[in-house]
Amino acid sequence: MKPLKVLHLVGSAESEFYCDLSRLYAQDCLVNANADCYEFHIAYVSPDRQWRFPDSLDLESIAAAQPKSIATAIQVLIDLQIDVVVPQMFCLPGMTQYRALFDLLQIPYVGNTAELMALVANKVRTRSIVAAAGVPIPAGEVLQAGDLPTLELPIVVKPLNTDNSLGVALVKNAADLDVALQRALTYTNEILVEKFIELGREVRCGIVVRDDRLICLPLEEYALDAARPIRSYADKLKQNADGNLDFAAKDSQKSWIVEPSDPVTEKVWAMARKCHIALGCRHYSLFDFRIDPQGEPWFLEAGLYCSFAETSVLSAMVKSTGVSLDDFFQEMLASAMR
Repeated sequence: MKPLKVLHLVGSAESEFYCDLSRLYAQDCLVNANADCYEFHIAYVSPDRQWRFPDSLDLESIAAAQPKSIATAIQVLIDLQIDVVVPQMFCLPGMTQYRALFDLLQIPYVGNTAELMALVANKVRTRSIVAAAGVPIPAGEVLQAGDLPTLELPIVVKPLNTDNSLGVALVKNAADLDVALQRALTYTNEILVEKFIELGREVRCGIVVRDDRLICLPLEEYALDAARPIRSYADKLKQNADGNLDFAAKDSQKSWIVEPSDPVTEKVWAMARKCHIALGCRHYSLFDFRIDPQGEPWFLEAGLYCSFAETSVLSAMVKSTGVSLDDFFQEMLASAMR
């Protein structure tokens, strides 16, 4: 039997930051995947919208690969006869337009559709949909440049369509408000301001679709306290001395898998199922929840992507159930091809 031809779609049509982020996760996946089972190919998109097809994701290989226009790249993709795509682009065009391209080419890809990724990129629209499904959300409002929030402090300020906590700030004092708003506006033209949910706990819930059933995975919890009440960009990513992007150090003191017997688990699972169904997710989903001091979950965000890297949240959740990362990867490829 011929090995499955798997294309990793990497890079960014928007910025070098997202190129580095995409390359970081995709490299981890390629290193840890069982390459004997697959014929891997790489399509790398740069901010100038040129495509490259390097042999690996080190910078030298990318630089040596011949840049191609999208028209030429499409012909390369057709000639390769790719079976399935693993999207590894995290910029907005990568999560939407480039996924839609593979819909046009009738090449299946793992994960959620371009239409859904476009929807959840807007935090306000996502909040509205899950709230209509009966999921509690913090009070919030959308601001533009020059606007001031009407919500009482403390509040959380978020750019409307960024991930990895870019531009996110907790504002407790009025003196800090303008700096937080201006910083958020450097990432987007609109800002989501939410009422701060006092700290109880913060968890993420992953769901895998298996035989048309929603399988909720063990929760991952993050260490927060009065001194650090929300997660920041530094909790997720860091820049090495050589300037390259890297994962922030993870250990059992910073995050851990929650025992399924924990009383909060069933509550969060119930909310996550509602979110998954209301949004129309496929293959898998991932949601962030804040747990208030009374033990009640509040929806924060949807993060509907998985890189299948060793360090990915969904990977850690799946492994905690006794399923290997190889088996999870293979299961999701099969789901996409169906």
